[in-house]
Amino acid sequence: MTNTSADCCSRIFRWIPCIFIIAIVLWSYYAYVVELCIYTVTNLGEQIAYLIFYHIIFIMFAWAYWQIIFTEPQEPEKEFSFPPDVKEKFPSMKNEDEKQELIKDFASTLPVEMRLLSGGYRYCRITMRIKPDRCHYCSVVKKCVLKMDHYCPWVNNCVGYSNYKFFVLFLFYGFMYCIYVAATSLQYFIKFWTNELPDTQSRFHILFLFFAAAMFAFSLAGLMCYHFYLVFKNRTTIESFRAPVFRSGYDENGFDVGLKRNFEQVFGEKKLLWFIPVRTSLGDGQSYPVRLLQNGTSPSQDSTRQKQISNGGAAGVTPETNAGNNLLENQQQPWRDVETGKTNDKENHISLQNGTSLQQVNEETTR
Repeated sequence: MTNTSADCCSRIFRWIPCIFIIAIVLWSYYAYVVELCIYTVTNLGEQIAYLIFYHIIFIMFAWAYWQIIFTEPQEPEKEFSFPPDVKEKFPSMKNEDEKQELIKDFASTLPVEMRLLSGGYRYCRITMRIKPDRCHYCSVVKKCVLKMDHYCPWVNNCVGYSNYKFFVLFLFYGFMYCIYVAATSLQYFIKFWTNELPDTQSRFHILFLFFAAAMFAFSLAGLMCYHFYLVFKNRTTIESFRAPVFRSGYDENGFDVGLKRNFEQVFGEKKLLWFIPVRTSLGDGQSYPVRLLQNGTSPSQDSTRQKQISNGGAAGVTPETNAGNNLLENQQQPWRDVETGKTNDKENHISLQNGTSLQQVNEETTR
């Protein structure tokens, strides 16, 4: 009963930041459309131009905000859940070695390449499942979220594979909205200080409208640039602070398959839909291509192999090709189609500028 009440209160309070943002946006709409464009701007052509472009940006911003708030974070499919016998035995396991031994046979059948630092499989002890690559458990929404980026209180949602495009567009259109409002109200903001505006309440709306737009534009600019950087580097916020761990070790650039393909993983291949808040992200969110060196090893494996050779040891083992991804099925690629199981016969690998090619893999720590 206590936990239920606490959860209910938590859900209510989590809406406060969203309500604050919505209230600011609604006030800005009134201040811009009514107090600025209708009551203050005297030129009819200027009024029409301001209102047309304003409403285009406003609609795109509101659309993106709606999508990021109400698009549920996607969870792994049932195939990643522990079988009944594993679920029954798992709580009685006394240490990590026993747990890994218990889940080893089951986990080895799944398309996962990311590992714990110890080399074991990543699993969630709360939801009782193997974590797909780039999947993490969010303690706020209480779900394992595919390609989890972070929980954002301003949208009251966990940002991940299913809604990351909407989050980036929310930042982009939010920035464009603030810049447009600040730029078009600037001359009237200056007139406020030179006492050229009529002595009405409109002058104070314009004053605060410019200040609010400029302030939010400044804060959104940094966040927007950071997330576009993550898109082009093919990293999540979590991965930018903690490099993914693969079977061969750390590799912060393990998912980087080139600027174009990195961007298309989030925004899709149809250019006309890139900046429309509709679902166009590639793949299923559970497996991703990883760059490999020409010899078939990951960058970190290659350095390990060189050390082993220099020490007189055996060369490192090349990881198996992951057979669970159709993320870039329109490209020439070395992974298999998820439904047919057939490999691409056109080319054995895709060469990148730094002499790397692609395959499947991923990471995270257990909870």
